[in-house]
Amino acid sequence: MPTRQQPRSNHLELAQRILEAVRRGGFQPGSRLAEQQIASLCNVSRTPVRAALRLLTQQGAVRWEKDSGYTLAIDPAGTIGAAAELPSAEEDRLAESILRDRAARRLDDTVTASSLSRRYSVDKRMVQKSLKILASGNWIEKAPGQSWLFRVGHEGPEALAESYDYRLLLEPAALLSPGFRLDEAQASALRLAMETQLASPESSFDIREFQRLDLDFHGMVARGSANRFVGDALADHLKLRRLPGALHGVNVFRLKQSTREHLAILDQLEGKQFEAAADLMRLHLRLSRSQRPQAASRGAPVLPAAVGERTGR
Repeated sequence: MPTRQQPRSNHLELAQRILEAVRRGGFQPGSRLAEQQIASLCNVSRTPVRAALRLLTQQGAVRWEKDSGYTLAIDPAGTIGAAAELPSAEEDRLAESILRDRAARRLDDTVTASSLSRRYSVDKRMVQKSLKILASGNWIEKAPGQSWLFRVGHEGPEALAESYDYRLLLEPAALLSPGFRLDEAQASALRLAMETQLASPESSFDIREFQRLDLDFHGMVARGSANRFVGDALADHLKLRRLPGALHGVNVFRLKQSTREHLAILDQLEGKQFEAAADLMRLHLRLSRSQRPQAASRGAPVLPAAVGERTGR
């Protein structure tokens, strides 16, 4: 039986954007998803919309029928969860492999697309796409000629501590920026998803789901800031923790504790108690920073170090 081809990264990204647009637009189960309407909402042409809708159909988030076309098959609040079920694009998988090999010192400081193509037995164009993904996350930068240089300072406990210090400066500031605006629909969906995960036993705790919710929560804080410079800086930093990939043996007790801290912050934001929310955010980040250095001895992810930070709680 042939293996299903991995989706192109632009189709995968657009599928995620469609889910976000559907949630924000107040679509209901059974709502028709006209290609032109979706194209307008996402500011793209109809051609990639078709591919993205087919991808969502494969995941069960969208339904297609000959007479009615595409319709929404899930509740809008569930579109956040549906995004997590989308398959990783092939170039994302390759980018993750490159990072893992770099963390294990199997790759030199400088690499070329040709050498990576030979190493991973993939098309050179695929390598170029993966390198662009890594460059967008500030993991790697273009060097003279055909070379790419891994950036210094994204690995190890020192860089991780600096990351928390950076977030301690900016995330409370984002919450305190005059005019902070909470995305109530996303907040409600996140609350439901986090409470559902907290109810699960430790033996079946979904680490990937925690990663996704953690990124969505802190991304919501960045987008809510009325100060565009603070919001943009946080969004850029969030890219360092966004690459997909399974983690190894994370301490579930801490992740559940972190989820409760997210919910406590959310309580204050929904009550428009921004000072209290900022205080809880500082406590949340300090707890994560103080516990994270000891995590390696408890089986928390260490390869690659900065990817492990994506559980940054």
